Amino acid sequence: MIACPDEDVEQMCLFRWARANEGAHPELELLFHVPNGGKRSKAEAARFKEMGVKAGVSDVFLPVARAGYHGLWIELKRLDDGRPTKAQLKWIERMTTEGYVAAVCHGWVQAARMI
Repeated sequence: MIACPDEDVEQMCLFRWARANEGAHPELELLFHVPNGGKRSKAEAARFKEMGVKAGVSDVFLPVARAGYHGLWIELKRLDDGRPTKAQLKWIERMTTEGYVAAVCHGWVQAARMI
């Protein structure tokens, strides 16, 4: 049985794909990761919260308007068992209401197709 890559690996693959396609699609240069997750000490988590980190914010953002939308938010999950949290689903719903495309993608290939 082949192990499924974790979210970090999926995201690295997505950004490699984006860099490889910037020549044909220069707007991919604007794609970025929101470093919102990860394990932190209680003190560091409190400091980050004071700095504006919010639970549920999606992993990846492409600030490019297309087809009447302001941009694209992607919550990237691993292929096999990645499930969004309630906070992540709430963020996606709110961003959709605000005029963005916002989606959960399982694996980098699905995310690249969404882009």
